[in-house]
Amino acid sequence: MTLADVAFDVPLDHPFSYGVPPGWTLAVGQRVAAPLGRAERVGVVVGLRDGDAAGLKPLTRVLDPAPLLGAGGLALAGWIAEQSLSSLGGTLAALLPPSVRAGGRRDPAVRSDNAVWSGDAVRSDEAIRSRGPSRTGHPRFKPGTPSNTELDASPKPDVLIGTGRERRLLERVASTTVAALVIVPDVEAAGRWAQRLDKHGPVARLDSGVDDATRAGAWAALTAGDARLAVGTRSALLAPLPAGATLALVDEHEAAHKPPGPPRLHSRDVVLERAARSGLDAVLTSATPSVETWWRADSGRARLVTGEPAPWPAIQLADTRGILRREPLTPGLARTVREALAAGRRALLLVSRLTSALACDECGAVVRCPECDVALAYTRAARTLTCRVCGRQTPLPETCPGCRGRRLSPFGWNAERVEHAVRRRFPRARVARYDPDATRGAKAERQRAEAAAAEIVIGTRGALRLFGPASLGVAGFVSPDHFLRLPDFRAGERLFSLLWAAAERVLPGGGLVVQSQTPEHYVFAACARQDLGAFYRQEMKFRGELGYPPFRRLAIVTVTAPAAAETRRLGDEVAAALASATALTVYPPAPARRDRARRIVVKGHADLATRLAEALGDFRRPRPKSRGIIDVEVDPVEWPS
Repeated sequence: MTLADVAFDVPLDHPFSYGVPPGWTLAVGQRVAAPLGRAERVGVVVGLRDGDAAGLKPLTRVLDPAPLLGAGGLALAGWIAEQSLSSLGGTLAALLPPSVRAGGRRDPAVRSDNAVWSGDAVRSDEAIRSRGPSRTGHPRFKPGTPSNTELDASPKPDVLIGTGRERRLLERVASTTVAALVIVPDVEAAGRWAQRLDKHGPVARLDSGVDDATRAGAWAALTAGDARLAVGTRSALLAPLPAGATLALVDEHEAAHKPPGPPRLHSRDVVLERAARSGLDAVLTSATPSVETWWRADSGRARLVTGEPAPWPAIQLADTRGILRREPLTPGLARTVREALAAGRRALLLVSRLTSALACDECGAVVRCPECDVALAYTRAARTLTCRVCGRQTPLPETCPGCRGRRLSPFGWNAERVEHAVRRRFPRARVARYDPDATRGAKAERQRAEAAAAEIVIGTRGALRLFGPASLGVAGFVSPDHFLRLPDFRAGERLFSLLWAAAERVLPGGGLVVQSQTPEHYVFAACARQDLGAFYRQEMKFRGELGYPPFRRLAIVTVTAPAAAETRRLGDEVAAALASATALTVYPPAPARRDRARRIVVKGHADLATRLAEALGDFRRPRPKSRGIIDVEVDPVEWPS
C-alpha cells in the first residue's frame, strides 16, 4: 500500500505517516487533511513510499488539485526550517497560500499552533506529546544544500541604491520576458506596487491585502505560467517561478522583512538562497543597505548599482551638550521651521519613545558595556545598568566615566513634550502628533488624517511613511542620541537609515537639522556628506572588532517556565548545554521580561543554526515534569526589550 509522510504545523521535527486510500492520485507537495490527535488537521505531503499500512490511520481528503511545490521548493523550505530552527510543517504553513474550499472560504481544518521551538520553541507539555498518529519516526524529509561551487557560480544579486532605485526596478521588472515576483515589507507597500505593475500587465497578488481566494488563484496562475507579474510579502517567498525569472526584494534593510512568528528568517536570506539554487535574477533595493548586504557587496558577492546622487538638503549639526533642558528646539531648528512655514512648506520633527540608557548631559557620552561596547540598559526600578549581550549588571554610576560630570540622565524629549513646546512657539500652525507604531484601528486612522493635514508633524520614525520623496521643507531630529543609546549593536545602523530617509524626503533648498550631544559621531558626519561608504567603513570596523554580524552569527535563546525557580534552573541547564558545544561563544543567562525569563546570547559562525540544534537536541525530547519553553531566534534584527 502507498504510505504518505505528512508535515504538520506542530513543534516536531519529523513527518507523520498515513495510509493513502485506494484509488487516490497523490503527489509530493500537495496538501491533505488527516486526523492528528483529536482533530482533523491540514498538512503537506513530503514523501510517498510503499509499505505496510497496518496500524496507520488513512488520509481523509486532498485539498489541492495539484502540488503547490516541487522538489526544489520543498528543499528550500527544508533549508529555511533548519536555518530558523522551525519545524518543516510550520515553515510550509507560513509560506503557502490559504487553503480555500468551494465558495472561497478558508478550510476550517487549517490552524496554526502557538509558536514552540524557536520559531516553534521547545516545549515539553503533554498536550503536544499526546498528538500523533499510530506510527511515527520514519526517515525525515532531508532538504538539499547547494555546494559552495554551485553558490559561487550563481549570478551575483544586484543591489539598487541611490535616487530612482524603485523606478529602475520597475523598469527592469516590466521589461522582463519571463516572470517576476516583487517581495515588499508590508501590505501597504504591496498595494502600491500592484498599482505600479498593473500598468504593464495583470498582477497576481499574494499578500493578505486581498482575499484568500484571490491569493490562492494567484499562486495557481503562477504555477500554470498564466501570470507574468506578481507581488507579495514574506508569505510569497516560495511562490512558483521559472528559471531565469526575476525575484526582487524592496527595501531589503527593513526589519519588517523578518516579522514575528515562524519561520524567523529574514526575507533577504531566503531570496538570496533561492536565487542561488534556482538560477533566478535577484534584485534588491535600499536607500541604506543593511550592513550584511554592504559587506556582501564589499566582498564581491553582490553588485552595488548606483543611480544619480539625490538632491541633498543643507544639513545643520547643532551641539546640544549642556542645553535643551527647558526647550526642545535650538534657535537654529526653530528658525528653520519658521522659514519653512513662511514658504508654505511642511515640517517633521522626529523624536524617540526609547529612553532606556544613560548618557552624560555635559559631554554626551553614553554609558556602555566595557566588553561588548553596546549601551547598558537602564532599569529605573532596580537602579541598575545591564548589558543585553553578556548579561553584566552594574549599579548606577555617580559620575560620567568620560568627563566625570554628575549629570547622567535617561530622560529626554518625547512626542508629547515636544508637541506642547511647539504649540507654544507656533500658536497659529496646524500641529499634529503621529506615532503609527503605537496606535491601531480608528485612533490610528484619526491620527494619520490629522498628521496628513498638519503643517508641523511631531512623530516617531514610523511617521516618515506619511511623506514621499522631496515633500518636506524641513526635517528636524530633536534628540537622536536616544537612538544611539539603545542597548543594541545595530543602533548606529538604524539611526543612519533614519537620517538618510529623512534627508531624501526634504525638498531641494530645504533643511535637515540634527540636535545632538555627539555631533562628531560618524553616523551624522556620513549623512551630512551624503557618503554611504564612510558610514559602512566605520560600522564594519566596529562590528568586526567585537564579533558582531556579519562577521559572526548571533542567536538569542529565551527560557521561561511557570515559576521563577524553574526558569532559573532551566536557564542554567540550557546555558550549560550550549557551553558544551564547540565553536560557540555563550554568555551567562541574564534576567529578562521583569525577571520572568532568562535570556542567553550565543555567537557562532555560518553553521550556528546546526550547532544550536545539536546542543539543544535533548530538550526537544519529552522530559519528565518539565514545562518550560525555550525560544530560539537566530540572526535577530530587533533586539528584545
